[in-house]
Amino acid sequence: YYSEIMATLDSQVFDIIVVGGGTAGCVVASRLQQRKPTLSILVLEAGEDLSKNPDVYSPQVGVQLLGSDADWKYSSVPQANLNGRSIYYQAGKGLSGSAAVNTGGWVRGDAQDYDEWARLVSDQRWSYQGLLPYFRRTEHHYDENDDRLQHGFEGPIHTSSVSSSGRQYPLREISCKAWSSIGLKVVDDANNGHPQGIAELVSNWADGRRQLPSEVYPQNGVKFLTGVLVRRIVLDHSQNATGVEMADGKTYSVRVGGEVIVSAGALRTPQVLLLSGIGNTKELSKYDIPVNIHLPEVGHNLHDHLMVFRYWKLREPEKGVALGSPLFDGPNFEKGVPPEDWLVTTTVPSAGLQSALEKDEGGSVGPSHPLVAGPRSHLELATIYAAFGGEVVGLDIPMDGTAIMNFYMICLPTSRGNVSLNSSDPADAPVIDPKFCGTETDRYVMREGWRLLSKLMFETPEGTNLVAGEIVPQGHEPLASDAPDHLIDARVRMGGMTAPHPAGTASMGTVVDSSLRVRGARNVRVVDASVIPVPLASHYQAAVYAIAEQAADIILEENQTL
Repeated sequence: YYSEIMATLDSQVFDIIVVGGGTAGCVVASRLQQRKPTLSILVLEAGEDLSKNPDVYSPQVGVQLLGSDADWKYSSVPQANLNGRSIYYQAGKGLSGSAAVNTGGWVRGDAQDYDEWARLVSDQRWSYQGLLPYFRRTEHHYDENDDRLQHGFEGPIHTSSVSSSGRQYPLREISCKAWSSIGLKVVDDANNGHPQGIAELVSNWADGRRQLPSEVYPQNGVKFLTGVLVRRIVLDHSQNATGVEMADGKTYSVRVGGEVIVSAGALRTPQVLLLSGIGNTKELSKYDIPVNIHLPEVGHNLHDHLMVFRYWKLREPEKGVALGSPLFDGPNFEKGVPPEDWLVTTTVPSAGLQSALEKDEGGSVGPSHPLVAGPRSHLELATIYAAFGGEVVGLDIPMDGTAIMNFYMICLPTSRGNVSLNSSDPADAPVIDPKFCGTETDRYVMREGWRLLSKLMFETPEGTNLVAGEIVPQGHEPLASDAPDHLIDARVRMGGMTAPHPAGTASMGTVVDSSLRVRGARNVRVVDASVIPVPLASHYQAAVYAIAEQAADIILEENQTL
């Protein structure tokens, strides 16, 4: 599909230069080239062409790329509210970015969240209805009988549900009944903007094979340069981007009327902007970076989904219901990860939420507060028929089919962190500080997620018949749904980690306008999760595809000189 992936280039001048060949970069380059084949487009990517690695395509083997050269392997600064732990941040490094190393979850999220985004930036293009044509444009939905107003059937990304892929996990019905026992209802389609309830997990594995946006989106005519690091965007005295300078000193130029699109991801895009002299004057002067545009919000407003795992000892492991048992080997199990059936989305009790918000905001909070009205989707939870990741809390659980796990994550955190510079060297990783659990609201929601899982496993017949008890870290006791706040808080501090869904670091409304243009610059746009101004109850790859699809339309509509 690629016209050329090169180590060097003959031509030095382009209509469009895309900084970052991840998910968004590949999509926006492809769509611009398809719509206007005369454009000369260059994509600059620090990583390599991951399509040459056969492991990328396998659900089971592909996740082992985390920690490899296909992963930036970032770490956060020590987190005050997580026992001073530094949190590992995976981020795809290579063509297709994190779409090459993720677990494939295809979760649009709640329409209310997109509508809140649109309200904040006063532009309905970013509402759920505004983005819906782009969700559809991306998608080749697995069930041709589903709602054609909600789903696309001709897009490049094939989706599949657990059942449509033919996976038949032995705990499917028991797991669903357990969720129903605590008052949740089954929803037929959680990707229609209304996800609250018990829904089948949907992923973008195509018959058990990963789809790389660098391949499934046609790239004919796009030039790719891999294994290269961008130092900065070059701006003239009118704040017009004239090109992009590489770490080795080479410069690629943008012709007059052309554009630079930054798609380096929520953790790297702010670094590119700051190194280009776009950011807070005070921070830039620390590293002797000449200021081009004073834009203090660059790198701020980092929001992310904090997640916690819990582990359970099976009563009858000999039944072969979990990964690691020789009997856990049904047809098509290889066609997706992780081994789970249901993704549950729910709200939290409004009285406790209002009380927590009042502590944070210092005034009275009524039922019309944007995080209360709705009700909003505050939690995502699931049961997984495996046990991994226990080392985070000091547990060594063998993958032998004797244990299962749950996870839950906060969907709409109010904590905000930042990404800043470590130095003026583009090869240095940025400083990442998500400031997890920095608000009473987030601590309250995390407690409620814990309590819900305790109800599921300790207080339903399905849960108590399935597991013999919780596997807990040394020195800790199993915590029931009525456990005191401080004991649950201690477990969250011990085990909290990133989902990872970082976003917001070049936020729409402060850093970019609603057409994705960097404020103060004439021809620089950001197209990736950095622009998402508020958290979404979503897994962000589906949103990032839609953002990039819409970005291509916006660029061609608004830039008549291309």
